[in-house]
Amino acid sequence: MDKKKFETEFSAFLSILNQYVSDESKNWTIKGFIDVYKNIFTISTDTKIISKILEIHIFPIISRFAFEKGFNLVLADHQNYYPDMSFVFIENPSIKYAVDIKTTYRKSDNKCNGFTLGSHGEYFINRASSKNIQYPYNEYKAHYCLGIIYSRNYIVDEINMFNINELYTIESVIKNIEFFFIEKWKIASDKSGSGNTANIGSITKIQDIINGNGVFKDYGEEMFDAYWMNYNKITITTNDGRTKKISTLKEYLKYIGRE
Repeated sequence: MDKKKFETEFSAFLSILNQYVSDESKNWTIKGFIDVYKNIFTISTDTKIISKILEIHIFPIISRFAFEKGFNLVLADHQNYYPDMSFVFIENPSIKYAVDIKTTYRKSDNKCNGFTLGSHGEYFINRASSKNIQYPYNEYKAHYCLGIIYSRNYIVDEINMFNINELYTIESVIKNIEFFFIEKWKIASDKSGSGNTANIGSITKIQDIINGNGVFKDYGEEMFDAYWMNYNKITITTNDGRTKKISTLKEYLKYIGRE
């Protein structure tokens, strides 16, 4: 399956994912954890917990989609490996697509908290490397972000226990779940996505994310690759005579003569 067809098929699949995770009121259908005594324990609003449960929730339906479209779905062998999922075409295993699941919450109607888009370290620079990546970077035909943006319904201060008969009285911790599927370079920013780790940051305006209007929109994937391969590695001299590492696209464009 070629890249364009894969994108079209997956984008059409998003409507199924939306229906699968939300009820008629657009609340998350997951209410909590259940034990053998039919007690339900509510979920914390911790973003890591919500992200992991969302991933578990949607995995069976993604697995079915992959099978129906002729792909083997290969999960990352280790927790810190990229990507979360590798779609390997059964008819031609040389055709692989990287799909990373990214979850974030809305900070307002038009902005979200942002997320990371994978490392710009070893496997990104040395594209034949197998370090911290399921298959070498250059074996993938494209690299996608399956994104999930949600609104917090309320902030949980404590975990409560309910009986199974009270299921429909439990309020969902998140609502208005929205999926998007797009190549990661199209929603990348020119800033690192997290502290001291070598992660690529995302843009944060929701409509720009949905429409792929990232920092590199007018420059293409090759510029995205070149910039992030050289991020914080090239030293330049500023107008006042100081030296600094290039850490913005504007500085990089000036450096390569593309002001």
